[in-house]
Amino acid sequence: MTQSPRIIKKYPNRRLYDTETSSYITLADVKKLVLEPVAFKVEDAKTHEDLTRSILLQIILDEETAGAPIFSSDALSQIIRFYGNAMQGMMGSYLEKNIHTFIEIQKRLQDQSRQVYGGSPMLSADAWSEFVKMQGPAIQGLMGSYLEQSASAFLEMQQQLQKQTRNLFGTFPFPGFPGGGTRQASDAKSPQAPAHDSGKNEDGENKS
Repeated sequence: MTQSPRIIKKYPNRRLYDTETSSYITLADVKKLVLEPVAFKVEDAKTHEDLTRSILLQIILDEETAGAPIFSSDALSQIIRFYGNAMQGMMGSYLEKNIHTFIEIQKRLQDQSRQVYGGSPMLSADAWSEFVKMQGPAIQGLMGSYLEQSASAFLEMQQQLQKQTRNLFGTFPFPGFPGGGTRQASDAKSPQAPAHDSGKNEDGENKS
């Protein structure tokens, strides 16, 4: 059975209350729950509104401003531009899948490092850091190759969507749609068949 998430209540004074330990906690304590990891949910003490995302964003903001940031200004700007974009949902799914893939790569590297430093299930932070430094070029090459393939797949998907959109809108005989109105224009330029037979051939002579 799936264990119920740990409930943390947020009060109007911005204080966080851990219902499991019956004590007030800080953002640093919530960060520890993320790292352990422990499933939890932050909710408003009065309305029970889910505030988990906003708390996690606060932790990310603290980390980005305090230490070495993960996101550059350009990356953040690009992410902001996707809000309200038609592909916003796809972008979120794309980033999430890439993060899961990156975590899987990290797990495999940790397994390889255990083979180097011994079979201990708990690899120390120092040993892991040393292994990453030793394998730095190989890791960068691996990630670079994966990101290139991922970007190519994303661009190919985008091109397919654009092609499908053009084909879809092209079937509408309305001006303003991509490809629309073309059929009407071609029909208007095509010569019309004569309404009646005049009884004469092309030279103006009587057929009979």
